[in-house]
Amino acid sequence: MAQEEKLQALGKAIAACRVCRDAPMRGQADRLPHEPRPVAVLSATARILIAGQAPGLRVHESGLPFNDASGDRLRQWLGVDRDSFYNADHFAIMGMGFCFPGYGAAGGDLPPRRECAPLWRQRAMDAMPQIELVLTIGQYAQAWHLGSARMASMTETVAEWRRYLFTNHWPAILPLPHPSWRNSGWLKRNPWFEIELLPVLRERIKSLVS
Repeated sequence: MAQEEKLQALGKAIAACRVCRDAPMRGQADRLPHEPRPVAVLSATARILIAGQAPGLRVHESGLPFNDASGDRLRQWLGVDRDSFYNADHFAIMGMGFCFPGYGAAGGDLPPRRECAPLWRQRAMDAMPQIELVLTIGQYAQAWHLGSARMASMTETVAEWRRYLFTNHWPAILPLPHPSWRNSGWLKRNPWFEIELLPVLRERIKSLVS
């Protein structure tokens, strides 16, 4: 089976996934609080994978990843417009969880569902061997893609970005903070991110989408 056919079959299987809703071994309180709507963009040609956390409510409602204020900031970081960002020839997009996990007690989004990555992630990575750069956004994506190479905190991991980007590892990995506007304070406390990392990120993106 050709790669494109494999990806189409995998995409259909992901879209039909109802594990978080239907698993009989889970208690009602631990089930997904809404109808599942897996959101993922697979690609046989994209050289960049955006590995996020999980869709937010606006993404759940639209079915379009990063279709929110966080996405606006992420596109600014990458130096691309919406048309390029949503062109699957350029970018594949997969959160660590494919469905909106709901809200926690404090009002923020819950972490990605723990069932999702073990079930789908390696299969999706194996189906896209052409990926050259993985942008790991936030601690959950960094934990999965970097494993024991991850630092003790997200800040430390992002600060060591050169260690992950300029290696012989395939694909290369570049850790990023989450582009949520809640992280504006983090950006102010860590000016090196915009001064040192973002110019390199934009140049790498430009070379991979050209």
